[in-house]
Amino acid sequence: MLEVSGLGVRAGDRTLLADVGFHLEPGERLGLIGESGSGKSLTALNLMGLLPDQLTATGSVRLDGVDGNLLDLSERAWTRLRGDDVSMVFQEPMSALNPLMRVGNQVGEVLALHRDLGRRERRSVVLDLLTAVNLPDPQRIARSYPHELSGGQRQRVLIAIAMANRPRLLICDEPSTALDVTVQAQILDLIDGTVREHGTALLLITHDLAVVSQLCDRALVMRGGEIVEAGPIGKVLGDPEHPYTRSLLDASRLGHGRSADTAHASGAPVVFNEQPVSEGGPAPLIAVRGLSRTYRGSRESLRRRRQPVPALSGVSFDIAAGQRFGIVGESGSGKSTLIRLLCALDAPSTGSIRVAGQEIVGARPRDLADLRRDVSIVFQDPMGSLDPRMRVRDIVAEPLTDRTDADDLVSRMLVEVGLDPDSAQRYPHQFSGGQRQRISIARALVTRPRFLVADEPVSALDVSVRAQVLDLLARLVADHDLTLLLVSHDLAVIRHVCDVVAVMQAGRIVECGPTEQVYERPLEPYTRTLIASAPTLAARDG
Repeated sequence: MLEVSGLGVRAGDRTLLADVGFHLEPGERLGLIGESGSGKSLTALNLMGLLPDQLTATGSVRLDGVDGNLLDLSERAWTRLRGDDVSMVFQEPMSALNPLMRVGNQVGEVLALHRDLGRRERRSVVLDLLTAVNLPDPQRIARSYPHELSGGQRQRVLIAIAMANRPRLLICDEPSTALDVTVQAQILDLIDGTVREHGTALLLITHDLAVVSQLCDRALVMRGGEIVEAGPIGKVLGDPEHPYTRSLLDASRLGHGRSADTAHASGAPVVFNEQPVSEGGPAPLIAVRGLSRTYRGSRESLRRRRQPVPALSGVSFDIAAGQRFGIVGESGSGKSTLIRLLCALDAPSTGSIRVAGQEIVGARPRDLADLRRDVSIVFQDPMGSLDPRMRVRDIVAEPLTDRTDADDLVSRMLVEVGLDPDSAQRYPHQFSGGQRQRISIARALVTRPRFLVADEPVSALDVSVRAQVLDLLARLVADHDLTLLLVSHDLAVIRHVCDVVAVMQAGRIVECGPTEQVYERPLEPYTRTLIASAPTLAARDG
């Protein structure tokens, strides 16, 4: 059905894609694997006629039933193909959807372009499509704007748009990367069922080998703009030939073997939901009791009062000094609210937080000086948390109150996180995502804190970079004798690093205990659902 041969892309004198070739049969499912910069998305843009004007493509892309090379088609010809023969689901639905158009109009737009339907019939088809992708209350969804939907709901809308005209080829570019584990499982099941039902060929682009292993028949591995390995999914993931493929597989096995720096457990008692600390046990570094936080909800109308929205409800737990404490949960579970309270960036509605014996709830700003010095945070998005106008030297030194030896401290911290000290004079945009996160870690540790909070520190990183940053974080926590609070929606990340894990749902801790015990013998149905939803790397025959 699709034949790609000798595909190349250049930007001036720079080669971005080189001699890419593959084929796709009707109804076949092909996985395109690679890290950022490997050329995956560039390949997809060529198949959709969406290559930026400043780039030049060579080679051949041929689709059964279409005369000539797709690379030579006019925009008018591409308009007839896109959304009809070939459709695409993009990674970030909020960017792919028009924020100023209601959802129903956006789904109806692709129908109007390719099908001769009356207004009433088109509205009926729109509702059928929204129903087919398992959206609740399709009529309400159709009237909504994208910002009024969750991330998973927006991704379902994109799938409805892509499948509206039953295309022969569906391209999915990282369709579940930014989603929670249970929502990710639902979206992948939806894609799987949809392409099976309509006999649609699937090109799945991802850096997640576990996702490819579950959905695809064959796999291509890309690196540096070239295909370095190709074959049946069972062969590529079960017995890879190329060293790069083997390195991706090794990096993908987070949680199957603990990091060498985190293989020990602190042995401290696990306390949650008001259970008392065992007699004779050491006092915890962090003691949280009965913590709740309620926000004012939005006003539905001028006549109605704002309804309170509980973000946390009755949360209690201890974190012992030196412990690696993980919090796992989906969006809206209360993880971010809890972090803000622990770092005194917000005040709880009720409850107590004691850090090293000091009550921080209700404390005056000047009384929190020790907390500010002892607690540091590594944020999710390094590019968003680093000032693009500041050099790395100033970014890392910014938390220091005494600047007399700042240059020496910055140089030592950059070396500790695996960066050249000369990089201190560069700006954040001159680094890769993994390097920027290393800079964030250097800034967090330059003050020698006792307690490090890491909020989704690797969710935006490629699989191999993710493993490197996690191992770096674990080593630094051990070397500096830190207490770590690691927050993530990725169960494998928590299992790889943490001694103890707390599972959050709807503002409550529903389960807490030693990590291996919780993962191997979960007590709560919600925990079992999370674990069952996580994609696992299991090569199928094919």
